[in-house]
Amino acid sequence: MSVGIVNYRMGNVFSIKQTVEKLGYETFIANYPDTLNKADKIILPGVGSFKKAMENLNEGGWTNVLNKLVKMDEIPLLGICLGMHLLGQSSNEVSLTKGLSFVNGHVVNLNQLGCKLRIPHVGWNDVKMKKKPLFDKIAQNSDFYFVHSYAFKHIDKELIFATTSYDIEIIAVIKSKNIFGMQFHPEKSSLPGKQLLKNFLRIMEC
Repeated sequence: MSVGIVNYRMGNVFSIKQTVEKLGYETFIANYPDTLNKADKIILPGVGSFKKAMENLNEGGWTNVLNKLVKMDEIPLLGICLGMHLLGQSSNEVSLTKGLSFVNGHVVNLNQLGCKLRIPHVGWNDVKMKKKPLFDKIAQNSDFYFVHSYAFKHIDKELIFATTSYDIEIIAVIKSKNIFGMQFHPEKSSLPGKQLLKNFLRIMEC
């Protein structure tokens, strides 16, 4: 199995690549959209602005390729942090911007969700997980590392696979068929994060 990591200049692709390789999987950094065609699974990382990320995806030719591979060919895709947000329909960061629309949901600032604590939300938080194969060998309420100011709102409840609490309930993991999203950084989340990545890489249906 080959894991393709999308390099659209908005994430630390090297730390993810290193983590995946340590788990024993073949991986490569996709610097151009066409190279994703050899991927059996795809990881979409992301750090920074939603608007800039979508500009990079659209201008770099990634959007059409991802639509074909993920929506038509049903290649499993994992979005991490900002990469998870991009899976949704839109974000109001900077200005209202259309996302990839792989899942029905919109992204807003944490203060719009009612959060009164310091933003961005940075640090370790325990995660409440549904009992699914995606969380195999991971203890309930394990800690994962978060760095974000935005989160999903108005998302179909059946897509929510895990949540965390930071003054408010925050959606931490989503899944829709072959599409996965993680608000935290599994590659920075010690043993639980590595196990979660391993579970994603090992299974198709969770």
